[in-house]
Amino acid sequence: MTDHYRSLTRTYRPRTFDEIVSQEHVSNTLENAISQNRLAHAYMFCGPRGVGKTTMARVLARTVNDIEADIDGESLNQTLNVIEIDAASNNSVDDIRDLRERVRVPPQNGRYKIYIIDEVHMLSKSAFNALLKTLEEPPDHVIFIFATTEPHKVLPTILSRVQRFDFKRIQVDEIVKRLKKVTDEEGVSIDEESLHVIAKKADGALRDALGLLDQAIAFCGTDIQHEELLRALNVVSTERMFDFMDAIDAQDASAGLELIDELLQEGYDIQEFLIGLTEHLRNLYVAKNSEKMHLVDASPDTKKRYREKAKPFSQDDLIRMLHLVSEAQYKLKEAHQPRIQFEITLLKLIHMEKTQNLNRLLGELEDLKKKLSDGRIGRSEKTNGTNGEQSSEQLTGGSKPREESAPESDLEITGEIDSSETDREQMEETPSVFDETNGTGSDSDKMTDFFGTPSLGTDGKTSEKEERASSAVTMAEEPSASGTPKADPTLEEVNASWDEFLQVLKEEVPQMLYFQMQRIEPSELKNRELFLQCSDDFAKKIIEENRRELGKCLEQVVGVFLRFRCRVRKDKEGSDESLSPYERFKNLQKNDPTIKKLVELFGAELDYNLNR
Repeated sequence: MTDHYRSLTRTYRPRTFDEIVSQEHVSNTLENAISQNRLAHAYMFCGPRGVGKTTMARVLARTVNDIEADIDGESLNQTLNVIEIDAASNNSVDDIRDLRERVRVPPQNGRYKIYIIDEVHMLSKSAFNALLKTLEEPPDHVIFIFATTEPHKVLPTILSRVQRFDFKRIQVDEIVKRLKKVTDEEGVSIDEESLHVIAKKADGALRDALGLLDQAIAFCGTDIQHEELLRALNVVSTERMFDFMDAIDAQDASAGLELIDELLQEGYDIQEFLIGLTEHLRNLYVAKNSEKMHLVDASPDTKKRYREKAKPFSQDDLIRMLHLVSEAQYKLKEAHQPRIQFEITLLKLIHMEKTQNLNRLLGELEDLKKKLSDGRIGRSEKTNGTNGEQSSEQLTGGSKPREESAPESDLEITGEIDSSETDREQMEETPSVFDETNGTGSDSDKMTDFFGTPSLGTDGKTSEKEERASSAVTMAEEPSASGTPKADPTLEEVNASWDEFLQVLKEEVPQMLYFQMQRIEPSELKNRELFLQCSDDFAKKIIEENRRELGKCLEQVVGVFLRFRCRVRKDKEGSDESLSPYERFKNLQKNDPTIKKLVELFGAELDYNLNR
């Protein structure tokens, strides 16, 4: 072992175009330019970190000046013909002025004097402007090579004067191949799954991958075991991810919470775990279509496991899980209790109903809807002296027994419908209501037909169809007290019993309603519909909202349930008797300045107490 250790990133830095990994589109172009003597005076190398921008610049400088291969990258800067400048620390106008003076000096040996400016986007705007003239028309012996990770920060006037090359992220398989070559030369034993872990952790940067491999060797030695590597890099293993998905598939919340506790006790970062889980769910989604497994960065054995573990889930399930996990990543950044937020996300995934079950329930509801529309549920027939029972053929629409001809959920619903004789009689009466409305009403119309107009939130206006349907329900559901048919009363009989009716109202209804009915007289009786004359819309609204209760009170007097209808008729002379209380109150304010002043000062309002 030497006295001074050189890291793997320095030891295995490429020195030729052939050694540079996964950037053939750049190296081939530069090699052709050198062979054809068509080198540009300025180049811009753009791309993410660790993909070989500076390395490519050094290889270009070495090649055009025929520098010996035994001189490594750092030693190149010691020659007089290759000058490397860090733009982060040399970004002022004075630095660029000094550069402009030095470019006039020709190379001491070789053909070109090459300036490599790293992180060029760190130059100030004034420094960029000072470089423009020199960059556009440099001496023939000068080549500028700029390297940057953020080309959008470089001035467009600079970009227009250079040849730009965009470096791409290095694929996982390319990194694995390179790492395998390095470990063989270093005599390090490592399995392929561990190489994939390092390559994915590097996120497309070969330099980062070599640094992680160096760290793993320092922790594990020359024999790297997979579990030790995961601890060294603080990476959640794929096996843990599969265990997590098994808990979700089994809907085992206790197992999932136990897994979270183990991860946190071992020091894993929650955000890192969510990132890994997102990638894991993405791989499961891809695995649902085996033809696209090349999109999964994993070893062949792990790809087989992805195919097996993806079977219990549908693509819709995996998409919903991906949405929940990605949403949790954003929420976790602002959460005061990250662990609780993490556990909530886990419980959502575990208790989330699978799409397969939801589709089955929707199918059963659709079947039930069809049976209701066909009238196969709710029909009752008495056969051979049997009361209150239906055959399985009537319930299921077929001749097979109940257990074989209907799904379990349908049987349960059917059993509830046939639980009593009263329920069957009510369902037999139901079609008459829809016959009255010609079966064309919406669902909300049918609900109104069954239960009448609500007492709250109504505007007092009902359609003719609703009135007919409501009348039909009333006559069907509101028989006379004696239980026997009774002749309809005449308008004269109703008028004769009106005072007695008002006495019943006084005891049964709120005072406000009683006072309004004192000012109303019956005007017409037709088909058990009693038409009343009221003075204003306010009175009509109160009566329409309480017409069922009024009808029951009148039934106590005349023996027949009558449907109340109200018509507004205002006095032509506009007397106060035809005005509503609100209108009267407004008139009082207009005519009496004192009342108006009180309203303005204290915000007085007219208060109606509908309770006795």
